[in-house]
Amino acid sequence: MTAARGFPAFPRRRAGARFATTWWGGAWLQALEDTSLDQTLLQQGRAYAKSGQLGPITVSPGRLAAVAEHEHDAVVRVEQLSDAAWDRFLDQVAAKAGHIAALLDRDMPHDLVRAAEAAGVPLLPGVGDLEPECSCPDWACRHTAALCYQASWLLDADPFVLLLLRGRGERELIEALRLRDAPPAPRPARAGAPAREAFARGVPPLPEPPPLDVAYTPLGLEPAPGVDVAALELLAASAASRARDLLTRGHLPVLTEHQDLVRLSAAFGLDLGLDAEAAAWRHGGAAGLEALETAWTPARQDLARARAMLETALETALETVGEGEPPAEVETARNRWTIGDLQLRYGRDGRWYPFERRGDAWWPAGPPERDPAALLG
Repeated sequence: MTAARGFPAFPRRRAGARFATTWWGGAWLQALEDTSLDQTLLQQGRAYAKSGQLGPITVSPGRLAAVAEHEHDAVVRVEQLSDAAWDRFLDQVAAKAGHIAALLDRDMPHDLVRAAEAAGVPLLPGVGDLEPECSCPDWACRHTAALCYQASWLLDADPFVLLLLRGRGERELIEALRLRDAPPAPRPARAGAPAREAFARGVPPLPEPPPLDVAYTPLGLEPAPGVDVAALELLAASAASRARDLLTRGHLPVLTEHQDLVRLSAAFGLDLGLDAEAAAWRHGGAAGLEALETAWTPARQDLARARAMLETALETALETVGEGEPPAEVETARNRWTIGDLQLRYGRDGRWYPFERRGDAWWPAGPPERDPAALLG
């Protein structure tokens, strides 16, 4: 298990002290400032970060935490990388001798980050990737903003802090790289050559991914004793679809057994009693399924921004309806806003998912949108 790291509280700093003197520290703050629509909150966060009132900081996989004034717990969460993503990242580190030397010298090379992103490994957070939580009563919390600003000082001093937030610490990464450089164990004699050795000898470039408009051709298997031909053909079609997704996207999300059943039902029209789930998957994939099945409470800052977006969308929709129409009544519960027989659900990906009332249930009504106004027409 990756160990957490603790850092002492930053002392009071002069008003003109800078945040983020490195490019990667600046990218961290850019994600914070691009996400926030409240400039006053950011100003308060910067001032509070320099006040010396924020307590010691604990950095652990996916979590940045500190205790603020009046014993409030300030937490900022960051999504951890999967094991497969870490393998791809280590491939990029090992591909160039200077990468590990730069990291050990507390530097984050530009080309390493770019190569990692090209391999589907986002090291630096983007818009909406920093999820703040705080036990204080304020909707717009200066404590978590200050924690993000102070984190830029930690990142300036040690880029391994960023890697720890993404899921792995320095010692763990160094050990993984050391094992990669270890001589391979003797292989038993057998015909052929291992793939690694074959690639080392040089191979022609791989072909481009197939075009998206190529349809899968069913296998047309003959019945055979003890073989469920229909199930086998379905699994082959599913494998072909997933292989094409892998070629075009560079990675595949890890699905639970339930998610995979819903995916199969959506793709092949299986009668598994998952009609609503399959419709949600067709509209929005795994995120659409989560919008159907899970209610969650957005962070205060995200919730305030979502409310503002919806209020603007409702005002626009009311203007198009015309005068004399009563204003729409809105019921709010966690990430769900209900307007009559329409319900908009705010997803963790920042998109709005529409649902319509069917009897006593809510049914996926279409693909998600970034702007709720597009769903209120």
